[in-house]
Amino acid sequence: MTQKVLILDGVHSNCAKMLREANFNVEEKPEISIEELKDIISTADAIIVRSKTKVTQDLIDLAPNLKIIARAGVGLDTIDVEYAQSHDPPIKVINAEEAPSVTVAELVMGLIISLLRQISFADHLMKEGKWAKSRLSGMELRGKTLGIIGAGRIGVEVIKRANAFEMNPIVFDISEEQLEKAAEFGAKIEPNLDELLKKSDIITIHIPLTPETKNLIDAEKIQMMKDGAFLINAARGGIVDEEALYHALVEGKLMGAGLDCYENEPTPNTELVKLPNVVCTPHIGASTEEAQSIAAYIVAKKIIEYFEPC
Repeated sequence: MTQKVLILDGVHSNCAKMLREANFNVEEKPEISIEELKDIISTADAIIVRSKTKVTQDLIDLAPNLKIIARAGVGLDTIDVEYAQSHDPPIKVINAEEAPSVTVAELVMGLIISLLRQISFADHLMKEGKWAKSRLSGMELRGKTLGIIGAGRIGVEVIKRANAFEMNPIVFDISEEQLEKAAEFGAKIEPNLDELLKKSDIITIHIPLTPETKNLIDAEKIQMMKDGAFLINAARGGIVDEEALYHALVEGKLMGAGLDCYENEPTPNTELVKLPNVVCTPHIGASTEEAQSIAAYIVAKKIIEYFEPC
């Protein structure tokens, strides 16, 4: 029997191509409403999403044939993983966590450079016809301490790039295995998060959003940071308390922030994103041709392997 795979959210074409070549029945719906999805999900053996479609309990209950849910990306916060796994029989949930590591790390470095050299602000002034050279004194990355919260795949790629800029990377993580990997690439291990916040000129976040990490960087944590520090969040919205961040930026505790993710997407806090010392992008950390192609390949391969014995 041919398995039906439903691909949503504009997953890279490599995914459908591989699955069709493996004789799967593939239906692509890059743009679909929830109501339309409810009408067609009942026949799906597998569903592949990116970040737009939320695979909730209600959707899962409408899919009696569903055996696997795949995220062509890293985070699983848009999928009710607990409910899927408690289903009878359990529904397997997979992702492509390794796919965007380099892509996200490169964006992080871009945000850091843009902040320290005021590139976004300078561009804005130039487009207004203002030659503001005397107002735009920046900073070098060289010699700056970069505090990395999370030493997973992306964190390690950030370490490599920080080394190239002659920065001093320090890392906090709860995983000893990940910390050992970070140390192999020259990062100094900081076992205490508070100490990392106190020592860092720039802080970048690379951990998942969980109940434990929700608002991890709150007003109290921000007050521990150096005066004039920079904060980068290209991980998940909700890890940083956005109200606390806004006040820290307005009051001058922090010099700037680079943000690629927000607590409310696609309608983030407008007061925060409009601040002149914030460089923001619309959750494009994994949005490169290379990363999307790799993610598509990984999830297609995992689905093919999952159904092979059948």
